[in-house]
Amino acid sequence: MNTKEYLITLNVPISLEEAVVDSLLMLESEHGFSSFPVSSHDHKNEGLSLAEQVTGRQKKVRFQMYVPEQGLAQLLDQLRAEFSGSGIRYWVLPVAENGFI
Repeated sequence: MNTKEYLITLNVPISLEEAVVDSLLMLESEHGFSSFPVSSHDHKNEGLSLAEQVTGRQKKVRFQMYVPEQGLAQLLDQLRAEFSGSGIRYWVLPVAENGFI
């Protein structure tokens, strides 16, 4: 692999799903991205409905995409500008290898 790539994961509130899809599509990533429903578990009850507090989970949408090193800062800057204060949780991991089989 010639360039470093990273896997970025976003846990997004359900209410922001379409807005995040639109934002990510604007970046023209060569790898595209994946999204799927997840349950987020946290010991903090901030912002949870009564039902979520009882069940101990909150429904979210998880987005994952490969980003080349030179595009990582642009992606994070765009997300911060568009979704500041929205509660989107993210993490970035280096990719050792990827491909198709």
